[in-house]
Amino acid sequence: MRSGSSAFCAILLTGIALAAAPSYLHSQENASGQAAAVAQSLPDAPQPQFEMASSDAQQAPGPQNQSIPQPPPNSATPSTPAPQDSSSSQSAAQQPDTEKNKRDKAEQQIKEQESQRVLGILPSFNISYRADAVPLTAGEKMKLAFRTSVDPVAFAVATVVAGYHEADDDDPGFGWGAEGFGKRAGAAYLDAFDGTMIGNGFLPALFHQDPRYFRLGHGTATHRILYALFTNVACKGDKSRKWQPNVSNIGGNIISGAISNYYYPSQNSGIGETLSNGFVVTAEGGFGSLFQEFWPDVSRKFLHKDPTQGRDAQARAEDAAERQARKDAREKAKQPQGQT
Repeated sequence: MRSGSSAFCAILLTGIALAAAPSYLHSQENASGQAAAVAQSLPDAPQPQFEMASSDAQQAPGPQNQSIPQPPPNSATPSTPAPQDSSSSQSAAQQPDTEKNKRDKAEQQIKEQESQRVLGILPSFNISYRADAVPLTAGEKMKLAFRTSVDPVAFAVATVVAGYHEADDDDPGFGWGAEGFGKRAGAAYLDAFDGTMIGNGFLPALFHQDPRYFRLGHGTATHRILYALFTNVACKGDKSRKWQPNVSNIGGNIISGAISNYYYPSQNSGIGETLSNGFVVTAEGGFGSLFQEFWPDVSRKFLHKDPTQGRDAQARAEDAAERQARKDAREKAKQPQGQT
């Protein structure tokens, strides 16, 4: 793997996003209020009619009392199953339904991610705009990584990178002309394929880490920039959902760099060079994270389209409400006791 090929497009796109973002970091959209839950009460059960029948029988003359047949014991309304039996059956049936609903929700979110494209072209399949994203299974991680790797844009980017390296006289061992260009394009695509499948698929499945970039989308520009850079070395765990060292991303860059030594010309391919390139590529990934963090702001400003579908506005409205609540609490604490 060569570090320059992974940063060429990311640096250009990130520069555009950061140049346009600071003037509109605070959205003026209003968030919708939370819907109030409405509880419905069950209707009262009908009362049995045997009591009225018995009272009428007691009011009749004595001889007639014996002529009125009494309802047999088995004529009462059918008894309902024991509460403990119904509750146990419901709990037994509810357990698989919960897991099934979770997987259905994850599948829906994956389809939503696979429709995300910058300018309708560049795929953003590994980006999540949801704070409540469901953790992915190992199979779902592999599927999402493969979907990114075989997207037509991945092949187009490889050809652009190959042309850049040939124009810059990089890797002369590949030769020149059509043959050299084809070798460079193949090497660039393998770099991207290996890095995506290992760093976003195999290793996250092995270490139970979430490979997606969870966009912040609110707060100050400085906070969002630091957050985007932080996610290159940290990620969320599948179970705890807490931040942990992103060994999947770093390890994927190093391993894919080691694999690239077998198809790049045999120069500068030692262990030290492999580790160095792996860390450089990890650092270069920060440009891509910065671009994905600020791209929705650019899209709303210039294209009048919101890729987050109002989630940024909702998050910022919640931040404003929280700040106002803290301000009210401080003002209340400053008031003398007994004063309303």
